[in-house]
Amino acid sequence: MELCKLEAYTGQLMDADQFHDYCPNGVQVEGRPEVFRLVSGVTASLDLLKAAIGVGADAILVHHGYFWKNEDARIAGVKRARIEFLLRHNVSLLAYHLPLDAHPVLGNNAQLAQKLGFEVEGRFGEQSIACHGALTDELPLCGLEERVTRVLGRAPLIIGEGDTPVRRIAWCSGAAQGYFEEAIRLGVDAFLTGEISEQCVHLAREAGVAFIAAGHHATERYGVQALGAHLAQQFGISHQFIDIDNPV
Repeated sequence: MELCKLEAYTGQLMDADQFHDYCPNGVQVEGRPEVFRLVSGVTASLDLLKAAIGVGADAILVHHGYFWKNEDARIAGVKRARIEFLLRHNVSLLAYHLPLDAHPVLGNNAQLAQKLGFEVEGRFGEQSIACHGALTDELPLCGLEERVTRVLGRAPLIIGEGDTPVRRIAWCSGAAQGYFEEAIRLGVDAFLTGEISEQCVHLAREAGVAFIAAGHHATERYGVQALGAHLAQQFGISHQFIDIDNPV
């Protein structure tokens, strides 16, 4: 598969041009022009790059890539080591950030809904990437905690009473704790995201809405896997997801 055609298809599929993002979406580092083996992962860390090269990747697909707004633009230190490694091995890096959160089927939040038993009824937050809806089966908060632990393989941090029934829920993968107040106004019983800030504890207690911090990495493993699998099926290329453990 030609890299340029892979990028064009993926950009259209993810509606990437419609997002005002914090980084460029698509090819961030260009390698060889043909892609036969695609490796996906959450973050383009050096560990992921090395693992991908180790299995013969031609291109690496991630959610968290490089060249973020307001970061130091110089190619030095850690950034230099990562980019030099990609260029030396002639391997491409493709990254999709907000488009991969928002996609209604392949996105992080759509995939979380499938895995955790949430029904999407609407969207909110920045560029409508967050979701709200209902549980397919009502659970007490402690039951939802058990499900999140089992499905994501990571015990979440919970602010709320375990016997509280959870019927309506809002969620957004990653660092979306800033959407908590908007979620409260939607009338949900619980809000799930990856990270939590100090003020969220007080908001949860005073509003009576549970806060579930399930892990930034843990909540963002599924969109990139789904996208990689879709591209492999669409173009007849090989795909492998490599999970580099991250406790955050």
